Amino acid sequence: MNTGGRLIAGSHNRNEFVLINADESARIRSVQELRGQTCEICRDEVELTVDGEPFVACNECAFPVCRPCYEYERREGNQACPQCKTRYKRLKGSPRVENDEEEDDVDDIDNEFDYMNNGIGFDQVSEGMSVSRRHSGFPQSDLDSAPPGSQIPLLTYGDEDIEISSDRHALIVPPSLSGHSNKGHPASLSDPTIAAHPRPMVPQKDLAVYGYGSVAWKDRMEEWKRKQNEKLQVVKHEGDPDFEDGDDIPMMDEGRQPLSRKIPIKSSKINPYRMLIVLRLVILGLFFHYRILHPVKDAYALWLTSVICEIWFAVSWVLDQFPKWYPIERETYLDRLSLRYEKEGKPSELSAVDVFVSTVDPLKEPPLITANTVLSILAVDYPVDRVACYVSDDGAAMLTFEALSETAEFARKWVPFCKKYCIEPRAPEWYFCHKMDYLKNKVHPAFVRERRAMKRDYEEFKVKINALVATAQKVPEEGWTMQDGTPWPGNSTRDHPGMIQVFLGSDGVRDVENNELPRLVYVSREKRPGFDHHKKAGAMNSLIRVSGVLSNAPYLLNVDCDHYINNSKALREAMCFMMDPQSGKKICYVQFPQRFDGIDRHDRYSNRNVVFFDINMKGLDGLQGPIYVGTGCVFRRQALYGFDAPKKKKAPRKTCNCWPKWCFLCCGSRKNRKAKTAAADKKKKNREASKQIHALENIEEGRVTTKGSNVELSTEAMQLKLEKKFGQSPVFVASARMENGGMARNASPACLLKEAIQVISCGYEDKTEWGKEIGWIYGSVTEDILTGFKMHSHGWRSVYCTPKLAAFKGSAPINLSDRLHQVLRWALGSVEIFLSRHCPIWYGYGGGLKWLERLSYINSVVYPWTSLPLIVYCSLPAICLLTGKFIVPEISNYASILFMALFSSIAVTGVLEMQWGKVGIDDWWRNEQFWVIGGVSAHLFALFQGLLKVLAGVDTNFTVTSKAADDGEFSDLYLFKWTSLLIPPTTLLIINVIGIVVGISDAISNGYDSWGPLFGRLFFALWVVIHLYPFLKGLLGKQDRMPTIIVVWSILLASILTLLWVRVNPFVAKGGPVLEICGLDCL
Repeated sequence: MNTGGRLIAGSHNRNEFVLINADESARIRSVQELRGQTCEICRDEVELTVDGEPFVACNECAFPVCRPCYEYERREGNQACPQCKTRYKRLKGSPRVENDEEEDDVDDIDNEFDYMNNGIGFDQVSEGMSVSRRHSGFPQSDLDSAPPGSQIPLLTYGDEDIEISSDRHALIVPPSLSGHSNKGHPASLSDPTIAAHPRPMVPQKDLAVYGYGSVAWKDRMEEWKRKQNEKLQVVKHEGDPDFEDGDDIPMMDEGRQPLSRKIPIKSSKINPYRMLIVLRLVILGLFFHYRILHPVKDAYALWLTSVICEIWFAVSWVLDQFPKWYPIERETYLDRLSLRYEKEGKPSELSAVDVFVSTVDPLKEPPLITANTVLSILAVDYPVDRVACYVSDDGAAMLTFEALSETAEFARKWVPFCKKYCIEPRAPEWYFCHKMDYLKNKVHPAFVRERRAMKRDYEEFKVKINALVATAQKVPEEGWTMQDGTPWPGNSTRDHPGMIQVFLGSDGVRDVENNELPRLVYVSREKRPGFDHHKKAGAMNSLIRVSGVLSNAPYLLNVDCDHYINNSKALREAMCFMMDPQSGKKICYVQFPQRFDGIDRHDRYSNRNVVFFDINMKGLDGLQGPIYVGTGCVFRRQALYGFDAPKKKKAPRKTCNCWPKWCFLCCGSRKNRKAKTAAADKKKKNREASKQIHALENIEEGRVTTKGSNVELSTEAMQLKLEKKFGQSPVFVASARMENGGMARNASPACLLKEAIQVISCGYEDKTEWGKEIGWIYGSVTEDILTGFKMHSHGWRSVYCTPKLAAFKGSAPINLSDRLHQVLRWALGSVEIFLSRHCPIWYGYGGGLKWLERLSYINSVVYPWTSLPLIVYCSLPAICLLTGKFIVPEISNYASILFMALFSSIAVTGVLEMQWGKVGIDDWWRNEQFWVIGGVSAHLFALFQGLLKVLAGVDTNFTVTSKAADDGEFSDLYLFKWTSLLIPPTTLLIINVIGIVVGISDAISNGYDSWGPLFGRLFFALWVVIHLYPFLKGLLGKQDRMPTIIVVWSILLASILTLLWVRVNPFVAKGGPVLEICGLDCL
């Protein structure tokens, strides 16, 4: 039937039809009109096909799209036309994609009107058309080509549907037919419900593009939508190690889209940065070429020392720079997380999370700060039945126990208040003390009254905590006793049994509004003399085992006692990565940046570490992920148990179907040989990896590989093998085998509590792999770096999450001495790792660690060694000024250009880093200054103490950094505490100042010619003094006078340097004083 590109409508009862003409403005565009069109997606010109016709992607609306965009949309996108949303069909020359096979199905909507397959022949259609043309008024010539015997297709496939009225039709007869009643549809034109001026949704669209058939689409489209919604419930869950959005998730369903995405740095920012790095490498090569080929003969020792130091600095810069080659940012979609896992009317499907809080000494880590951290955890925006908080008291202090009991009682009021009014932050101390508009976005009339009452309750809570702290200052001789009169088990902090107390989460304990509360558990592991308890790492491993027995959540969050949850949706942010079905399977942890409260505006000692958290960590996130920094990190429990990351399943190789099968027979033997070789290499690799934990699937199936043969082990043998790895606790071993967490059925709380006491005993870890391959790794005071390195070596990757509202905030030691002691501890841990078998220089090859990620770990353990060349290099300016020598010969024009290019590249690199890292120049400059201050003090002492500890066995104990709340704003900033760490930078500062004075005095006495060579030495010395300026301000304190101890040291060092200067005597020529005859006769 030739319709001429027009729509057929009609009535079965009246045996008539209407052939609706398309007006000129809405007619279909011809091929000639489609020539020279521009793609609406990429703005490129739409090319021609092999037949010389313009490429048309959509046959329904002819929306201009070029072939590359069409191919990408079918392969990576929605597979539908952007304008009419019709699914793209596979065109000639296009590869087949998933779901293309559905077009051959008779139930497909595109084949729904195929009359040849529905029992209505073409002859019947033609006969109906010729019979009814008398009633339609069309010229007979228009339809003479139709053979006799055809019949009009029925609107409802043979049966009239009385429910379909004329106003339900998708198409209305154009007004051009309204003036000719004998040529129109009588029912349609006589119906008063039809408007005189129809208003189609797309006026410019040709009616002919709708095709032919029934126009009553409502019921049929609703059924089709229902089937599509059912199809959307089936989503493939396959891990993608590269974090690319998969092709198998329909993009039209918001709840099925990826939960996060990577945001690469703009090419306009990152490309110049990379080009400058390469250029700086070239400049460094030319610089060292000049420095080595132009020695200073009269100061050869100074020249050689300076060159060695500069080479070390260059290597250190390479280790720090190249891991920042691929910086990225990430964005999460919390609404999609809720749509996917929190469906209305159903229990939440979000995974459970166990939160670990560690504390040691309540007198140095105030209980009020720990209480605020715990309260922020209990009030987090997460299902209460899926949150458990475990507080590790490694000091077994009754003060911590009683403070936690008071905290649990106050939480019954605080938690419902926070959730009712969406309070941020949910640590009461910081919520009530922040100067902010607390009425913003608050519309409940009772909010002000309840806030005042809650503030009064919190002040009463603070008084109770302060009273406990005051009571704990004086410990009775016989020790503390509990409420029932029994002695407190932790009276002896080094010899006490394990203690576990569940404060919240048990039956009957609810908040004031009768709602369930998260679980709160107090844990103090057993300690006995003669056992190595491994400090914080041992305490964290104890919490892993206790939580594995009591709650066994698949994910863990660890925070320090002074790091509260500042963003109540922090756990949801982490779950956007962990629970993403596309990319979450290979993530071992999600690291959040550390943000701090209580730091002065200028951040004198770079406590915020902005450069590290906003530049270095973003660079690592583009590789294999950021390093673990010890707090604010959400772990996957299976990764902490030492399991390898899941392997990526390789897609089947695509073969061409156009070749006959016999063509592949000649290649079969070669492919088989390759497959056998690969299988043999894989088996060999598995045999060599004897110290790695077996994959989880092998453990669950009860198989191990021994000498190339699979041996089925009995249940008892497998249990013994697992107990050798995880310890002698069948309950914990059973929980470790549960990849998705969960508890054993029919386990009574009393039995679980007894088992939890066992797993925190002193001897539980003996002859197991705890601290070696499982949990937090022992062997360094900075267990965080070592633990993250082990997980990355097993093939896992990590993620850096930086939400707009900081997830966690804590307190930092703003005092100079405390800050240096903190840096000393970090550097000492790096030295210990460097001297251990876990050093990334030689450990972990053959695993899943990427080489740029390895460079970052090498830099994290090598940086303390930079203190040696740094302190020598900072001493050279003073030596040069006192001796009149210099490390560089007379500078030529070429050398001047090299030095200027080098300094310019350093400055521009910093500017570009600040640009893409969104770091201010103040933060960047403070980081540069403290790199010098820490390098010549804390890093130097850490290097020597680490060597003594590893080589001579001399252990060093560190006091916990003070975190007490100050009485005044920034009062602790000006507090001066003497420590031996202050000696090296003080000495460098004094000798450089003396050198500057001596150099200027020498230039004044020798005349104008001596000022030129002096500028290089003065610039060198001023570089050192400017970098040490914050240290000088720290020495002076808040007062304008210098402390007495500094005055004594200054006098002593000045005396020594004065004697040295007199001995060198730079003002006297080397040949002695020149005596000349004046020519006067004095007699």
